[in-house]
Amino acid sequence: MIILKRPIITEKSMKLAETGLYVFEVDKNAAKPQIAKLVAEKFGVKVISVKIINSKGEMKAQKRVRKNYHTATIKKALVQVKKGDKIALFETPKEEVTVTTAEGEPIKLKEKKDLLGRTKVRVETGATGAAPTTQRKVIPT
Repeated sequence: MIILKRPIITEKSMKLAETGLYVFEVDKNAAKPQIAKLVAEKFGVKVISVKIINSKGEMKAQKRVRKNYHTATIKKALVQVKKGDKIALFETPKEEVTVTTAEGEPIKLKEKKDLLGRTKVRVETGATGAAPTTQRKVIPT
């Protein structure tokens, strides 16, 4: 029996991961002590507490056919680890991107969101002033 099925990586779970709470999808029959023991062994962390959420499946409508289907019921475990311990699966790499002009001068990039939530990048002119023929690079998200 597989107790830990997968980590749940969403915006909300990544915010929780910064505070030391990690979210996993677990087996429906798994108990809190089993989950705590398995997370401690697999990731080498000290587990303080485990909270369980039983998420009920939803009825959804199909797009082209007039029929409904039922999504699966899942069980989530919020695992709190000791302060200072981290699970590497939930870490996001921090990458700095520098763009240089044709003359070789580094310039700053400022990230900005538009109305639809897409990322735009604006080139910020430095103290020396960037030439109008600067190369622009979009940061992938």
